[in-house]
Amino acid sequence: MSAGLFDGSTYRAMLRVYFDDTDAGGVVYHANYLRWFERSRSDLIRSVGIDQPAAITGGLGAYAVTEIAIRYLRPARLGDAVTIESRIMDLRAASWRVEQKALRGDILLADAAIRIGFVAPDGRPARHPAGWYDKLQTVLAPKGAA
Repeated sequence: MSAGLFDGSTYRAMLRVYFDDTDAGGVVYHANYLRWFERSRSDLIRSVGIDQPAAITGGLGAYAVTEIAIRYLRPARLGDAVTIESRIMDLRAASWRVEQKALRGDILLADAAIRIGFVAPDGRPARHPAGWYDKLQTVLAPKGAA
C-alpha cells in the first residue's frame, strides 16, 4: 500500500492487487479487504501524529476493532489498482467510527462500517491517550457527510 493522502476528511491510499491477495481464480480473497482496511486505518492515524506502536510498548494500550459490518459488491482481481478510502464519521471519548471503501476507479468493490475502541493492556476499554482525540478530530468528517 502506498502512503496515502488526505482530500479534506477522506484519507486515500493506493494499492495493487498481487498474486498473494487472490484465490486460485485470480479474485481477491475476502479477508484481504479487511487487511487493506486495517493498513489504511493505521496509516491514517499515523499521518495525524498518533504513534500507536509507542503506546503499545509504553503500556498505554492500543486501538482494536470492536464492531464491523462489511459488504462485498464486486470482485477485485489480480493486477487491479485499488484505492482505499477512509473517513472518520464519529468520535467519542474512547472510540471512533470509520467508513471505508475499496474502489477500482469509480467502481465500489467493498465497503465497511467499523467501530474502533481504545483498549488498555488489561483488555478493558479506556479513553484515548492524551492528545489523540484532538488529533483525530482534525480529520473528522463534517456532520451529515455522506
